[in-house]
Amino acid sequence: MSDEQVEIADNPEAGRWELRHDGELVGVVDYYPATEDGVVVIPHVEVLPRLRGQGHSEPFLDHVLHQMDQQGLKVIPTCGYARGHFRSHPELNHLLATS
Repeated sequence: MSDEQVEIADNPEAGRWELRHDGELVGVVDYYPATEDGVVVIPHVEVLPRLRGQGHSEPFLDHVLHQMDQQGLKVIPTCGYARGHFRSHPELNHLLATS
């Protein structure tokens, strides 16, 4: 896949970030829009089954979380993959919304 064109873009109308390879939608990070206090819920992260285990989900989610951090948002990860990502990357814990 190294020769493919990769694009990551927010699609707020669909409530998701999208990962595209050569124009094909291959992954999503779904989210509920930020609340008044700047909290975003991430209920689902997915890449196409044929791409799983090839190292696409982690950099995709990292990119999305970096963008949310830049916007001053906090995150509640309800998706198992996203929760595991935060457990594996404690340096991101400043993004977690406190209860």
